[in-house]
Amino acid sequence: MIVKASVPVLVLFISEKCRDAASLNISLQLGLFLLTSHLPALMTWRMSWVDISWPWGLVTIGLVPLFSAKSLALVDTRTWLVSGAYILSGLRMGLGAVYLAYKGHLAKELPRYEYQRIRWAKRGVTKDKPFLYMLTLQAEIFVQCLANMGLLSVPLMLQSSGYLTGPLTPLETLSWGLWAISLGWEHLADSQKINFARQCKMSGSRGAVCDVGLWQYCRHPNYFGEWMVWNSLALASAPSCLAMLTSGQESSLLVRLGLVASLLQVSLAMYTCLVTYTGAVPSEHYSLQKRPEYARYQQEVNMFFPGPNKK
Repeated sequence: MIVKASVPVLVLFISEKCRDAASLNISLQLGLFLLTSHLPALMTWRMSWVDISWPWGLVTIGLVPLFSAKSLALVDTRTWLVSGAYILSGLRMGLGAVYLAYKGHLAKELPRYEYQRIRWAKRGVTKDKPFLYMLTLQAEIFVQCLANMGLLSVPLMLQSSGYLTGPLTPLETLSWGLWAISLGWEHLADSQKINFARQCKMSGSRGAVCDVGLWQYCRHPNYFGEWMVWNSLALASAPSCLAMLTSGQESSLLVRLGLVASLLQVSLAMYTCLVTYTGAVPSEHYSLQKRPEYARYQQEVNMFFPGPNKK
């Protein structure tokens, strides 16, 4: 997994147009993850610290073009848009993670990372083997660091490196409209879940299933919204990617093919993460244990893609 995640990092690092920004991003992500995830995990044996590192890593990615620009007056519309998108998305999740940490929610492993221990145990990785366990824990954190250094920074690198100049194309305009709708969908889903949990707490209801608002159309509308955010970023990068291929600004065939492959991989990688890795599957494993009605909810409502309620 580390080798696979390292490929986009290498492609960006050897790119003629992306090298400077990629080098800065690599350094910043390494420092951020070391201080906020690797060292805390070493002391606490918990992986949940990644929930702080990853979104603040997005903020860092968004700031990279602004830090590396010779003058902010030279920053074009594409760079402002993509930088703002990363910063806004990162702050939305990052501030929430800091608040949860302040409230003590990181004092124990979050369920989605507790679920990782079940997977590790099937491979013989348990706390009874402390060296192997800690090595696995640190490796999984580093994979997420590599994602921020490489794959997840590719849309920003393509749009901010000057491959394409001039006004936004119709596809870019459409993509940014889709991005705004997707982020709004994700935020609305999160707000509805928070309000539902607050009402259940006030009424003393335990084990209730959130099936209101967007949650009646799919079981994880917030994850679907996050996935569409990344799809929008990838789609908005397509004209810059095409310009990179046709303009001769990258002399290396390896870089050209690597950037195209990385951009195409963004959607699949985020889908895998949001559904099977730390998203829907781990969440539902524990929901079935805590909520008696959740099995019924699974039969009536799609898991990831919104659709009509089967009730």
